[in-house]
Amino acid sequence: MHNQRSLAHFLWRAIFVAATAADLTGQATVIDGDTIEIHGQRVRLWGIDAPESDQLCRNDDSEQYRCGQKAANDLDTFIAHRPVECVEVDRDRYRRAVAVCAVAGVDLAEWLVKNGLALDWPQYSKGAYAAVHDKAEQLDRGMWGGSFVEPWRYRACRRTGGSPVTCSDQQ
Repeated sequence: MHNQRSLAHFLWRAIFVAATAADLTGQATVIDGDTIEIHGQRVRLWGIDAPESDQLCRNDDSEQYRCGQKAANDLDTFIAHRPVECVEVDRDRYRRAVAVCAVAGVDLAEWLVKNGLALDWPQYSKGAYAAVHDKAEQLDRGMWGGSFVEPWRYRACRRTGGSPVTCSDQQ
């Protein structure tokens, strides 16, 4: 009897995972640099952190620009209405799916980090994107071409009442 219950549980779980995976494939809307929405479900890209939508960075001429908005816009351009396939790996504290997502076989998180639009977040990725992160930094891609505050530090500053300008600026 125990084996039948285990088999039934295994089959139910397999069907649930397959149904969930199917729901995480389709046309995506970009919410911000590390969050998309598919079929009304928010999906946080696993292992990375992109600047917030109102976050500012400085370019190589020390001029401020909206790096969070740039990350979101560049991601939207890259996806280009192609189907996005996501595999859920976790849920965050907001109950959003946390997933590895790809377009035409290209990992979106890796693409963002490679282009200097997001950072490897070792607290969660355990360094999965560290090599790509280091290469983007060496080549001064994206945010690395100027200066920025890490998105997790920016959010912490905003939570304590700082403004987008004061929390973004290192100078």
